[in-house]
Amino acid sequence: MEAVLKNMASTAELLAAAAQSGVVEKWDEQTLSRAFQWARYCEHLFSRFHNNPQIRKIMEKQLQLTNHSLRAAFPGYTEVSFTDLSRCQHLLLVGLLNNPELPISIMKTLFDTTNPVDTKQSDYQGVTGFCSHIIQCKSACRVLSPLTDMSAVGADAEVQGVMLMERLGALLSQGGEACQAERFLDSVLLRCEGAAGHFCLVIAAALLTTKNSAEQTASLDFLLDWLQRKHSVLQSMCSALPNTLILDLAKKHLKFREAYCDVLEKCASDMEYSISEGEWVQTNTNRTVSFQSLTEHFQALFEACPSLREDVEKELKALKVSDGDFDVRGLSVWGDLLSALNK
Repeated sequence: MEAVLKNMASTAELLAAAAQSGVVEKWDEQTLSRAFQWARYCEHLFSRFHNNPQIRKIMEKQLQLTNHSLRAAFPGYTEVSFTDLSRCQHLLLVGLLNNPELPISIMKTLFDTTNPVDTKQSDYQGVTGFCSHIIQCKSACRVLSPLTDMSAVGADAEVQGVMLMERLGALLSQGGEACQAERFLDSVLLRCEGAAGHFCLVIAAALLTTKNSAEQTASLDFLLDWLQRKHSVLQSMCSALPNTLILDLAKKHLKFREAYCDVLEKCASDMEYSISEGEWVQTNTNRTVSFQSLTEHFQALFEACPSLREDVEKELKALKVSDGDFDVRGLSVWGDLLSALNK
C-alpha cells in the first residue's frame, strides 16, 4: 500500500508540473506517453478502490498531504481530490493545453489525426487515441444536446475550435509571447495540409465562439491578425465554406470583413479575360473562384453589411480608373465587376 500511495502522490505532482511548470518544455513523445500511463494508473486505482471505504480514506489522507505541499510550490494550484483520479488523463490533457510552455512537438503528438481512433479498444490507442476519443465524445455531446440552433460548422469542428481558442488563450496569457502562438497556428496549418476544408471549419468555429472573457477577446484578435497575414487560408475559406458561414463571420468581425474584401479583390486582380470563353478567368491553373461566384460573394457581402457597399464600390471605381476607365466589356475586370454588381 505504501508504494501505491507514493505513486498516487507522484502522479498528483505530475499533474501540477504539467499544468504550471516550465519542465514540459523539455518533454518528448516518450515522456508524454509515460505521463499518460501514470494518469491511467491512477484511474485504475480509483476504479479498484472507490468502493472500499477503508482504503479510500487512506488514499484521501495522502492526497490532502500532497495537495498541501503542492499549494506551497505552485501559486494558484488546483487540488486533486480522490474523485478526480477517475479522470486523471483528462486533467493531464487540460493542464498541458493550458501551459504556455508546452512545445509544438508535443501539440502535434496530442492531435495527430492521421490515424483514425478505434473507440472499441479500451486504451484508445495511446495518447493520440485518447485525445481523438475526447474530441469524439465532446462532439457527440454537441450533437445530442437539445440545442435550438444546430452548429453551422459541425460538432467535431466546433469542439476543435473551442480547444484551439483555449490553447491560444493559454499561450497569450501568463506573459506568453505572441511568437509562440503564431508558431502554434502555423504548425496546426501545416498539420492540416490535405484537409484544408476541415481546417477552415475549425477556424470558423473558433471565430464564432461566444464567450466574452478578456482572454478570449485577445485570442480572437490574434487569430484574426494571423488570418490577415495568411492569404492562402482566407482564400481557402472563401472557396471551401458556405456563403452563409462566411457572412456570419463578416458580420461578427470587422477584421475578417476587411480581410475578406481584400481576398475578393486579390481574386479579381488575378483574372484575365479569355476571348475563347468570353469571360474573366483566374490566371493560375487552380481556378477556385469564377467571375460569377466572385460577383455573388460581393453581392452577398453587401446584403449582409450594407454600410460596406459604398466604400467597396468607391475602391473598385478607383481601380477601374487606374485601368483606363473604359466601359467596354473585357478591358477591365473592375469595370465589368462594377457593372455586374449594379445590375
